[in-house]
Amino acid sequence: MPHAAPAGFQHGVTLAAARTIVDATLSKGREMGLAPLTVVVLDAAGQLKAALREDGASLARVDIAWGKANGCLAMGFGARELARRAQSMGPFMNALSDLTGGRAVPVPGGVLVKDGAGAVLGAVGVSGDLSDKDETCAVAGIRAAGLLADTGDAPA
Repeated sequence: MPHAAPAGFQHGVTLAAARTIVDATLSKGREMGLAPLTVVVLDAAGQLKAALREDGASLARVDIAWGKANGCLAMGFGARELARRAQSMGPFMNALSDLTGGRAVPVPGGVLVKDGAGAVLGAVGVSGDLSDKDETCAVAGIRAAGLLADTGDAPA
């Protein structure tokens, strides 16, 4: 018998989509020859949906990736916008970090996951290489799942 979510619960990104995102993100990192990556996928409520840390990834990568994704969800925009605001609003970003238990990392590599109508389904955080490269992998993973990636920059 299929499992039905309780009435009223909208979980956002599905487990199937999260698995696709993680696998495609790591695949893109290998294609690009990057350092070992860690990928965290959070659902729309900021709850862990999937996480993988490649062999050789350093110890804090899970927390960094989670912080990149969680910061996006906490503020409602991609990490590039979060990074811009961190430059001009240092005290606010310090408060945000405190309020989130340190899980708001304002650098590229945190990407909101949206459906075709623009609804936020969750967020992906990637850590392991340069932040711009982490972001490239996250976007590839999200697109592989047939979803839209919001990095915090206007779409090109």
